Amino acid sequence: MELDVWLYYLIAILILTASPGPSVLLCITKSVTHGFNHAIYTAIGSLVAIIGIMTLSFTGLGLIIASSDLIFTLIKYAGALYLIYLGYKTLSSKDEDYHFEKNETPSKKDKIASFISGFIVGGSNPKAIIFFIALFPQFINLNTSLFSQYIIFVSTFAILELSWLLFYAYLGHKSSNWFLQKGRAKFFNRITGGVFIGAGVLLSTMNKSEA
Repeated sequence: MELDVWLYYLIAILILTASPGPSVLLCITKSVTHGFNHAIYTAIGSLVAIIGIMTLSFTGLGLIIASSDLIFTLIKYAGALYLIYLGYKTLSSKDEDYHFEKNETPSKKDKIASFISGFIVGGSNPKAIIFFIALFPQFINLNTSLFSQYIIFVSTFAILELSWLLFYAYLGHKSSNWFLQKGRAKFFNRITGGVFIGAGVLLSTMNKSEA
């Protein structure tokens, strides 16, 4: 892959990964409510899901998914319902305060739960499939090794995506001192719960032409 092509791809991915979305919000929420160590596994789960989407898009399977109204709709509503569920769960929380040790090491069960929540949110947004299907043809060179290009595309994305997710999670962690004060858990839950529900509703109204 030529350097200038990679640089253009880098700029496109930088803009994509720096823009906050549901996965970012989930990582911030997890970092504030459970600690930064929990958010790491949430970020990894989201990253694994999106790399899966990239792989499907790169191999052409994503085009089949994107062109199927049924599959597109199922993915869309699965993601929307899960975001709404997260919002409802957060809004209905009775917590007035958060209680955790900031350096607490998550249990195996907590790691799995955090990973799964990140994976579901990262993998249930059909916009990612449409985006990568539209993006890859702009940079793929059919005259050189597709596998090597795939590795470069994925590794570049993985580094930037994980860096941004952990950066936002770290910001949430640093602000947790404020949220850990008495009574502020309810305030944080109201905000994040409303945003999750709003994101779910917006996702449910999206069609392929808007993706």
